[in-house]
Amino acid sequence: MPPPPDTLNQIGVLKRREIEARILAPFVEALSREFDRQRVIEILRDTIIRVAREQGAALARQMGDDGLHSFAKKLALWSKDDALQIEMLEQTDERLAFNVTRCRYAEMYRALGIPELGAVLSCNRDFSLIEGFNPRVKLTRTQTIMEGAACCDFRYELSENRRT
Repeated sequence: MPPPPDTLNQIGVLKRREIEARILAPFVEALSREFDRQRVIEILRDTIIRVAREQGAALARQMGDDGLHSFAKKLALWSKDDALQIEMLEQTDERLAFNVTRCRYAEMYRALGIPELGAVLSCNRDFSLIEGFNPRVKLTRTQTIMEGAACCDFRYELSENRRT
């Protein structure tokens, strides 16, 4: 029997990521005392990538559409509670381009004292999420606020030929 649908985003993704971080950070620290920290982070990263890909596929199934317009509608999930401030640059059937000019996720990870885990727990998801949502969409992102840039530059492009 499959697990019930994931409804945790109803509390807001920012709050969800904070709850996850408050559990995972001490767990990572404990594992790092017993095992190589770099290897612990690699396993965490790989796990987050797999989960994000599965969540992207589930999102496309839930919406009944894997187009960029549908994906753009779901940006509200990640922006809930003013978590992201987004400057929309382009939105067509083939392209979705925007900048994130404020990221409360990055602010939250810094406030928790775990900025190095922020990229693993949050930014790390973006590429895999869209792969799961629609493998014909390519995400290009050259910078993030989490890494110290002034903005995150998200550029999605649909290619009829792209396959993962």
